[in-house]
Amino acid sequence: MSNNGTDLEVGYISSFVAILLFGSNFAPLKKYDTGDGMFLQWVLCAAIWIVALVVNLILHCPRFWPFAMLGGCIWATGNVAVVPIIKTIGLGLGILIWGSFNALTGWASSRFGWFGIHAEEVSKPVLNYIGAGLSVTSAFIFLFIKSEIPRNTCATDTTPLMAEHAINAPGEARAGPAWVERLSAAHRRLLGCSLAVVSGTLYGSTFVPVMYIKDHSRRNDSTYAGASQYDLDYVFAHFSGIFLTSTVYFVVYCIAMKNRPKLYPEAVLPGLLSGVLWAIATCCWFLANHSLSAVVSFPIITAGPGLIAALWGVFIFKEIRGLRNYFLLILAFGVILAGALCTAFSEV
Repeated sequence: MSNNGTDLEVGYISSFVAILLFGSNFAPLKKYDTGDGMFLQWVLCAAIWIVALVVNLILHCPRFWPFAMLGGCIWATGNVAVVPIIKTIGLGLGILIWGSFNALTGWASSRFGWFGIHAEEVSKPVLNYIGAGLSVTSAFIFLFIKSEIPRNTCATDTTPLMAEHAINAPGEARAGPAWVERLSAAHRRLLGCSLAVVSGTLYGSTFVPVMYIKDHSRRNDSTYAGASQYDLDYVFAHFSGIFLTSTVYFVVYCIAMKNRPKLYPEAVLPGLLSGVLWAIATCCWFLANHSLSAVVSFPIITAGPGLIAALWGVFIFKEIRGLRNYFLLILAFGVILAGALCTAFSEV
């Protein structure tokens, strides 16, 4: 990346790849029973850490900064709610909502210098504000889109292709419906939207520790003086925080279940694939942050996956139906596209 033009090319290509993978990474899990999500969370994060290990070896093991693990801890905490979100409001709508709040939190923290990080500038700030505003506006449109999620996990189209629902203690009966599936439609929607907002806010804060280290590396009196300015150098620490936190949550879950956790073996390979896709997408996001700055990459990458996820929801999983919902989706897509273009041109 020897000049600004090359930086922009790498940044936008990385953003495009991240959008495709983030919008598709949960698709392999859709047809499989994932239960309460705690076992899936751990499997997914194990795959993420393996990708991080490979990246770390390729980069010749740059210095490990433990503070960068905090970002991974924040992400893993938000990710605990993913399965309940998908079960209550669906894959497409869930990603659309948490992506919008992810965009708002990440953009605002980098643009205004929250949490002790340096406020980032762009060449055309007005366009950047408009792009971020359109990204947030799309969230309100998504709230009016109704998704249809089968309440019975043994229903026809979404029946998991497996012999058993779970492996539990010897003699234990097959698992009944998850607790979210016993809620009324209104309560399911309220719960799903609320969890998506919380998860999105946590996701939007995940890069703050890395940006903090990079900003303070320029200060000779700082603990982080001389730290790398290359974002990928922090991937291993960031992903290690994810794996460590998910392991702690899984251990607590096993204790709460009296050492009888619900395990779903058929979800292992799809979960590993989902984790690998997510990890690659996040590595691309680190590259985009380095090439474009977070104030540009966040509105683009966080809003874009919703387009991909909604296409899965419409054409493959049939979660979103009806002319009204289709019209709202087209409107939301137009708003997202306009916001992404404004954000992209604000750096040119």
